Order: sequence, then structure tokens, then C-alpha cells
Amino acid sequence: MTKLGFQLYSARNYQPFSGVFRKLAAAGYGEVEGYGALYDDLDEAGLDRLASDLEAIGLSMPTGHFGLAMLENNPDRVLEIASRLKMDSVFCPFLLPDQRPDTAGGWKEFGARLEAAGKPFRDAGLVFGWHNHNFEFELLPDGTAPMRHIMAGGPTLAWEADIAWVIRGDADPYFWIELFKERITAVHVKDIAEEGENEDEDGWADVGYGTVDWKGLMKVLKSMPIKHYIVEHDNPNDIDRLVERSIASFQTF
Repeated sequence: MTKLGFQLYSARNYQPFSGVFRKLAAAGYGEVEGYGALYDDLDEAGLDRLASDLEAIGLSMPTGHFGLAMLENNPDRVLEIASRLKMDSVFCPFLLPDQRPDTAGGWKEFGARLEAAGKPFRDAGLVFGWHNHNFEFELLPDGTAPMRHIMAGGPTLAWEADIAWVIRGDADPYFWIELFKERITAVHVKDIAEEGENEDEDGWADVGYGTVDWKGLMKVLKSMPIKHYIVEHDNPNDIDRLVERSIASFQTF
């Protein structure tokens, strides 16, 4: 059975992480995914402690999110973190609104920038790619989606597909999965609440308790060489509920 991961950003408001790790291991998760702020204050001793804590409880951190500035300006530190935590994949997860291009050419240039930023990580044997939100699928004035141009500008970029954000960008996830099926190496498993529900959780839902067609999607995704499936909820109000219900749902897909 596929090891299920958990994006630790989902638990940022439920510290300490040591307690979250115990919950995840007890529920049956095998992996966690790191995010930028998690590494910010980690010195060498902190990195060692994190790696030891994960190993002792039976979890691994094969994937990590790192901001573009860190990837471009301090790749050696990213490589150090990835090596110590035994990551196999590094993903750039976001671009601030004021930095987003508004033309197809601008997005293709951004893809080329990512391609260049990823060279040290590819050279080290790591998967390097982009993690999407909704803005990459919101159509430009010429009717095309930025995601197409990002991937054209970065021809070796992997894609960590956040399916729920694709849907929130008013796009068809099945179309985009088919288009880039050879480049999807990881998938965020998250769900969208019914219209008007879970407003205190920004409209997200525990996996299997929302509107995303995960049973249908998994039939398609299982045919692809995807290494990592990662549960995420951007603003849960009950971490225990999220952890337990999401993995129970995933096991039925």
C-alpha cells in the first residue's frame, strides 16, 4: 500500500511538531513534507534532532518545500537540509502576487528561472519541481493558462500537483493530469468543502469529506509513477479529526 504523507504546514498551529509526529505515526502515515518556516530556525543540532525524532517514530521526510529566494540564493543550505533529512524531492511552492507575470512570455521566463534554480538539486540527484496553487490556472488575456507556460519554460521541472487548487483555479484536473502525466512525481491530497460550508477553515475539508472526486482521480493517478501522496488542509480547526479521517478516506480510494 502507498505510504501516505502529511504536509506539516497543515499542523503549523498545533505545536510542538513532536506531538503531531506521534499522531501521524499512530494513524498510519509514513511520511511528512517540510515547508519553509520549519527550517528557518534549525541549526545543525536542530536538524539532527528533527531527523532523529522522525526516524525514532517511524516517519521520513522525502519531500520539502523551499521558497524561491532560498533556492536561488542559498542552494547549499537547501542541499544540506535535504541531505540530512534524506529528501528525494525539492519543490518551490509559491510566487507572491506582486511578482506574478501577466503575459504568456513572462510566465515562460519564470519557468526558465525555475529551471535554472533547480540545476544544483538535479545535479545532486534530487527531483526538482513546482507546486501549484490556483493562480497558475486562471486564464491570461490570451486565453492560456500560466501553468502551460511555466512547464514550457522549465522543460525538466517536475510537478507536485495540488489537485484541489487546480479546481479552485476553475480548471479541469483530469485535463491537466493527462497533459503533464509524465512530470507528476507527487500529489497533494486535499478536499474542498461544499459551497458555504467550513468557512472557518477557508472552505477546505478533510479528505473524503468534500467535493473533490478522489475516487475517480486515484483511478487515473495510480497508473502513473507517482512517488508521494501528501495530505494537506490549509487551515484545519481540529488536527486530530483531519489526521484520522483523511487517512481513513485515502485507504478507500
